[in-house]
Amino acid sequence: MLPAYNAEKTLEATYAEIPLDIVDEVILVDDASSDKTVEIARRIGIRHVVKHDKNRCYGGNQKTCYRKALELGADIVVMLHPDYQYTPRLISAMANIIAFDVYPVVLGSRILGKGALTGGMPLYKYFANRILTLVQNLLMRQKLSEYHTGYRAFSREVLAKINYVVNSNDFVFDNQMLSQIFFAGFQIGEITCPTKYFEEASSINFQRSLRYGLGVLKVSAGYALQKMGLIKLAMYSPRGNG
Repeated sequence: MLPAYNAEKTLEATYAEIPLDIVDEVILVDDASSDKTVEIARRIGIRHVVKHDKNRCYGGNQKTCYRKALELGADIVVMLHPDYQYTPRLISAMANIIAFDVYPVVLGSRILGKGALTGGMPLYKYFANRILTLVQNLLMRQKLSEYHTGYRAFSREVLAKINYVVNSNDFVFDNQMLSQIFFAGFQIGEITCPTKYFEEASSINFQRSLRYGLGVLKVSAGYALQKMGLIKLAMYSPRGNG
């Protein structure tokens, strides 16, 4: 699935590398782009294109993506940003890890190996990533190499169980999902993922990055407090349907 926003310059290159021999369906959800993302998606043959009438932000886009994937009967769902920052060539490996019951969730980590810095991740983002991940691992008692990658694969069981529909529509949605997955008792695997940083690749400005960082810490603290039985958050209640 491709959560898209103004991706006309990179969508075709991303789609060209998707291994369609193992991918049954490609879903693109356009978050009210002002460019030709939808037109290009249809021209290159993406069968399932959903266009939001108004911008619902990153988390809101993903909610539509997962709902559509589950409606289509997907057993494994891979989220890939269409900005060509992550290589689609890892889809097969990530899907196979889930298909063979190794892990029900797989992340493409930019931090394992030297993918982030080699690919041009700005130093301030790299160090912020490392500090946030350290604090999150301590609060959540986990050992992920990073919580902030946008390259993720999920089994249907995971998506049907966690209550992602109540999460934020903003960028912190990703971290809320990971905390829900851990809280539900699922394990998360990681594979090394090279990445590219260039002008057309999606990014958020410093102000939104700061808000995101604070939101991440709030999610991790809430997880820890919920685990200790000190609070009860709706986001950790199971959906109760498939």
